[in-house]
This record gives sequence, C-alpha cells and structure tokens, in this order.
Amino acid sequence: MEKNFKRTLITTALPYANGPVHIGHLAGVYVPADIYARYLRLKGEDVIMIGGSDEHGVPITIKARKEGVTPQDIVDRYHTIIKDSMKGLGISFDIYSRTTSDIHNATASEFFRRLYDNGQFEVKTSLQPYDAEAGEFLADRYVKGTCPHCGNEDAYGDQCEACGSSLNTTDLINPRSMLTSSPVSWKETSHWYLPLDKWQERLSNWILKDHTEWKSNVYGQCKSWLDMGLQPRAVSRDLNWGVPVPVEGAEGKVLYVWFDAPIGYISNTKELLPDTWERYWKDPETRMIHFIGKDNIVFHCIVFPAMLMAYGDGFNLPDNVPANEFLNLEGDKISTSRNWAVWLHEYLVDFPGKQDVLRYVLTANAPETKDNDFTWTDFQARNNNELVAILGNFVNRAIVLTHKYFDGRMPQAGTLEPVDEALTADIKRIKEQLSQNLDTFHFREALKDAMELARIGNKYLQETEPWKVAKTDMDRVATILNLAINLCADIAVAFEPFMPFMAEKLCKMLSIDMPRWTDLGNGNLVAPGTALGQPELLFEKIDDAAIQAQLQRLDRIKKENQIKNFRPEPQAPDVDFDTFMKADLRVGTVLECTKVPKADKLLKFLIDDGMQKRTIVSGIAKHYDPADLVGKQVCFIANLPPRKLKGIESQGMILSAVNADGSLVVISPSANVVPGAKIS
Repeated sequence: MEKNFKRTLITTALPYANGPVHIGHLAGVYVPADIYARYLRLKGEDVIMIGGSDEHGVPITIKARKEGVTPQDIVDRYHTIIKDSMKGLGISFDIYSRTTSDIHNATASEFFRRLYDNGQFEVKTSLQPYDAEAGEFLADRYVKGTCPHCGNEDAYGDQCEACGSSLNTTDLINPRSMLTSSPVSWKETSHWYLPLDKWQERLSNWILKDHTEWKSNVYGQCKSWLDMGLQPRAVSRDLNWGVPVPVEGAEGKVLYVWFDAPIGYISNTKELLPDTWERYWKDPETRMIHFIGKDNIVFHCIVFPAMLMAYGDGFNLPDNVPANEFLNLEGDKISTSRNWAVWLHEYLVDFPGKQDVLRYVLTANAPETKDNDFTWTDFQARNNNELVAILGNFVNRAIVLTHKYFDGRMPQAGTLEPVDEALTADIKRIKEQLSQNLDTFHFREALKDAMELARIGNKYLQETEPWKVAKTDMDRVATILNLAINLCADIAVAFEPFMPFMAEKLCKMLSIDMPRWTDLGNGNLVAPGTALGQPELLFEKIDDAAIQAQLQRLDRIKKENQIKNFRPEPQAPDVDFDTFMKADLRVGTVLECTKVPKADKLLKFLIDDGMQKRTIVSGIAKHYDPADLVGKQVCFIANLPPRKLKGIESQGMILSAVNADGSLVVISPSANVVPGAKIS
C-alpha cells in the first residue's frame, strides 16, 4: 500500500568542483530532479530541492598543484561557474551551497564524532604508498608507473589511460610519486572503517523486500553488492585537504570524500532551514528522493543509509533513488579529462535564449534505463522538427488566428461538436498519462505526453479549419479558438516542469498567471474577453552553421586527444645492416595522381624516378586530394617486386608516416632533389 507523505526532500548528487557541469551531469541528475521538483510545486506540495558543490578530495588537490594555486582557489572558481550555469538553465534549487562551508564542516565533524563515540567504527592498519622526500602519503592518483599490461610509463595508481586497464598501486612497475618523482615507498597508517557488514541484514530487508518498486538498474546493482557481502569501508584518509578527523592524534587525516559529501545534504538543509531542517530529515511523513547517476547508486542506497542507521536519532532513509545511466556524446563516453563534453556554461554562451532546447533534448534522450547518446544533429532535428514545427507552430497559429478574427481577445465558446468533445477527452487522457509518468519518474515518456498536446492541437485546427468556417459561422470559429487557446494554456502547465522559460513566455502571451496542475484540462484557464499579448515565436530554427561549429570543435578536441595520448608502436625486431642496405630508397617526382576506380583507399601515381616513369599504387586516398600531390617529391622503395592492386601493376612503395590521429603523411625531402636521388 502506497504511503501518503506531507512533504518531499529532493537531493541531487553534489557535482565535483574540479570542473564545470556538462550534459552528462544534466541528463543524469539535474534536469530530471528539476522536472520532478517543479511538478510537485505545480501540484501545491511541500517540497525543497537541495544541491551544492562537492569540494574535497584528491582530484581537487591535483588540479591545484598543476595550476600552482590552492585547493580553495580551485573550488571557489568552479563552485561559482557551476552555480551560475545551473541557475542559467533554470535548475530551481531551494539552496545550492558547498562542502567547504562552516556549517558543513561542523555538521560532518559532529556526524563522525557521534559514530566514533558510539563505537560504530573499526580501526585498521595497512601499508599505503608514501613519498619519503615529501613526507606525505600518496593517493592512487598521486602515483605513476609503468602499466603491466601495455607498457605505458605514465599509468596512474588506479588506471592506465593508455589501455584503459583498472589498476592497483601495487600493480605498477617502478611506481613513483607525482609530488617529487621519487620512488614510492610503503608505510603503515591507521584509519577508521565503517563496518557495512554490520548493517547487511537490515539493508537487505529494507532494499530487497521493502523497495521492489525501485528502478531495475538501481535494484539490480544493490542486490549484486548485497549478494557479494558488504565489507568495512574506510571513512578517513591521509590528506591535507578536507574536513579534519575530529579526534585527538588524527593530525594529517581528513574525512574520506565519500563519507563527507552526502552529509552535505544535511548541512545544506540546515543552512536553508536552520530552525526546521529536522522536519525534512526525521519526520516520518517526509519522503526523501535522491537524484543521482549510476556511479553513485551504491553510495546512496547502501553506504549513506548505513551511515544514517549507525547515527540513529530517527533519520529517514531514502524513499526512492531514481538513478539514471550514462549519457554519451557523439557515440563516445563523456570525459572531463579529455574535454570530451558539452559544457553547460559554454552552451549558454553559444546558444543564448535556448535553455529549454537543451532541457528538451536531454529529457527526450534521457538515459533512464540504459546508456544513451547525445548528438548535435539530433539536437538540431528535435528543435526544428518538434519544438518549432509542432509545438511552436500550434501556439502561433492559435494566437495569430485569435488576433485576426477577434482582435486578440479570447472569444466565448458555444455548443461543442463531436470533434471538440474528442479534443477535450484527449486532453484529460493525456493529463492522466502525464501525471502517472511524472509520479513514477518516467520523464522521457512524460515529455512525449506533453508534446502530444501540441500534436492534437495541430490536428484539431486542421480538422476544424477555422479560416474556412470564418466565411459562414463566426460563432463556430469562437468555439474552435476558445478551445485552442485554452489548450495553449494547458501546454504551458504541462511543459513548465520541462521547459520553464517557454512556459513563462507562453503564459505572458496568454495574459495569465501560471495555472496549478489541477487546472490542466479544465477548459477555462483563459477567461473570455482576455486581451492576449502579441504572438511571438516560442522557438526558432537552428541552422547548419551552428551545428557544424560544434562538430568542428569536437573534431578538434578528438585530434588533440589523439596527439596527447599518442604512444609509438614498440620497436620492430633488429635487422642486420646488410639486410637493410638491400632496400633501394629513392626520391621521385609525382607526374600524375588519380583515384583508383572502385577502391576508396587507393591512389595511382605516375612517378619520374630519374630513369623512367614508373607506376606505384598507394593506400592514402582518404588522406590526400590527388591534385595536391602532383609535382610533389616523395620517398619510395624502388626495388620491391611488382605487385598487382585492383588490376594495376605497382612498381614500388611510397613511404608514409602514421600520425597520432591515424592520418597518413607522405614522406618528402625537406628540399627538392633530382629525381632518382638515393636515400642514404
């Protein structure tokens, strides 16, 4: 039996303040959370949405070291960028704070101390990587060495970015410290551990029995962890950036960021509501919803609940955790380190006034059940073919016709005909579907429901043809446009959670305040006689040039990454000098160059080798325009046996180098030489 709650606390995963927010964060967490919060507000429910920046941890210290600034400088910069860009997209946080605030420091310290005083931790001693020269313990990311799988000499202690292998620091060959380049040594250190195994049975009952309604990806990942058996997890680490462990003798140790960060939900609520925060955390009539990505499922469904269980004092556990999968970009995994992303703050500059377009596309492609893909061509198509051609078209037609036939004033409806009754029935049906999908976190389907309102609006105008009826029956036209304008108001309500900027603009054109959710489909949202505003286009087409600019940017980034990550192939086995000297390497001048028919990769060269004209076929057609090679001097092997390629006898091999991006570059002398000159 479903329980009725008086209020809802929505939390959103805290974005890490070592970089801006990208579309993967938005699609996975912030847009769906905002949709749900706005929907509940439209229903008149008591809801608060809590957000903030996660500002502790090793990646921030690494970035600070690289830039020669303090960690506080880094988090101050990115906290501001993240907060401003979220606001620019209309993400309606009731508070967006940070984990470097004084109130968070105090809250996290008190949380740890209560568990410590109540004997909820275990102390364990282990060997950890250590830089003796710097006098510091080293996190995995502060250790580099040779990858045992591919030989990359700059593999990190947790991963090799060259071959993608997951590693432990102990796997590395010749590990060295990134602080001083000194060899890594190993030193004993002690830390506090939260014994998750102690809470295994209670967590299993709470998740596997009491929350079978959770999304399958969430439930399945939790079950997998529980089936494997939970293990103690360290809650502290040796680092000089973070919330200090509030225990005497723990100098140089801070709270591990996974323990510190979720407490930020509590501290941010305290900051927002210092006198009533407990109502949203401890009242059993409050439900808590965590919006997160799939990489945070275990922390929010197992680890944080175990922390709350260990703390006691009546803290609520999450009622639902509708985590999403990952969003890819142009078929490739979004990566902050590779700059392979669409950054929100840059999007807002490149596409001013198009916040709702991004919100719409990210919702339409939301990775709710599996990883999904964002492409710029799809972005353009959805804007032009759906927002402009369907939604914007219907609203514009309805308002323009009302201005044309009734001087822009809302007409009074008369007797309804079957086509009108079918429209009103469809609106009520769609409202039920829309509400059901929003209530169950199926936002992608809910968006389709909202768009169906615009589709049936266009269909209704096509069927009723008020521009024709106006010749004989203005009362009938009044009824048609009354229904059409009220449908525009329904659209404003239905789309407000998804596209708040458009909804606000539409309400202004209709001269109404934003209606309540319960008013959707009532058919009387715009009173007869209301003077409508002038029609404005809700959306405008996005041209090919804007999309090409984004694709060219990504292509440039891809090439930069290929060059940065280029690793030469291992050297071939040695050959003796006499064998090498048998190869006759020469320079020739290209007289003619043409594509080989029915062969995408092949070019046919006619080369002056100083003695005769010889034909050579080379597989570089995808990298050169044949005309650009005519007159160029190239290096080639002259004494290879003739070989037929696509029926053409090739008398040698042109030498090319393989670039980091896979492109081929023909080898040429730095200055012109006589054709046939030998290479020695």
